[in-house]
Amino acid sequence: MLKAGVLGAGHLGKIHLRLLAQSANYELVGFYDPYTENAKKVADEFGYTLFNSIEDLIAAVDVVDIVTPTLSHFECAKLAIESGCHVFIEKPITTTVLEAEAIKTLASQYHVLGQVGHVERFNPAFTAVKNMIDNPMFIETHRLAEFNPRGTDVPVVLDLMIHDIDIILSVVNAKVKNVHASGISVISETPDIANARIEFENGCVANLTASRISMKNMRKSRFFQKDAYISVDFLEKKSEVVKMKEVPEKVDEFAMILQNAEGVKKQIYFDNPTIKNNNAILDELDSFADAINNNTKPIVSLSAGTEALRVAQMIIDCF
Repeated sequence: MLKAGVLGAGHLGKIHLRLLAQSANYELVGFYDPYTENAKKVADEFGYTLFNSIEDLIAAVDVVDIVTPTLSHFECAKLAIESGCHVFIEKPITTTVLEAEAIKTLASQYHVLGQVGHVERFNPAFTAVKNMIDNPMFIETHRLAEFNPRGTDVPVVLDLMIHDIDIILSVVNAKVKNVHASGISVISETPDIANARIEFENGCVANLTASRISMKNMRKSRFFQKDAYISVDFLEKKSEVVKMKEVPEKVDEFAMILQNAEGVKKQIYFDNPTIKNNNAILDELDSFADAINNNTKPIVSLSAGTEALRVAQMIIDCF
């Protein structure tokens, strides 16, 4: 089993602590949090071992799980990597692309692996259809959330939209060509609502909307490709796949048939997958353990996290 330690014991950090303690792939050694009062409370309530310093924790583990504010990701990851530890870093990977590139270089230099916590990659609604997404040419995403002060220290692009940026980059096999975007600050000092249009070199276009001051929560993505439409509801964990095929000689009387202006007929049918319930955070942590044990590329590599941040920064630069 891999010895793991957690940096940060806030809302998400406590979830990571609980799941690492449950996982069959890790031995949870303990955690460190500089906010002494909260750290002692977590240690007393759950029985986790509290370390006196980052250095002490890093020295005792194989894997460091970084669940601290984004501003500290770089320094925490640097310390861990230079001590020979593998690193799991919550999204976004770092504050700047330069920091992310430096983390990639360090990980390569010290022969350790890193994974970024883009948890939607492990959402069962997405994993059920990801192999069906083939060369999408138009993508539309909406990620809306009710206001929560937690996370408003960064633009909504880094808080929410970056989830969809990562998903899109994982299914579009082409480089980003152009980015157009606008953002508006309503309550926070940074934009609370943003819309972006990403154009790829292969002609694919992605239109993304994110808001953290919505009246309701929504996390939906739609992928349009030749002869297919795929909808993913990340919040409700539902997927819908609508496909078109050539009309057979014998047509069922209840079949849905479309005919275009040229007279070509297509039959519409539904191929909705079975969604298996899971804990996406546990799955991402366990997948990282598999990558370490088998020396394989993590599902959400440091490079993937860096590219998601790079595109997010391109969007922010448009504001």
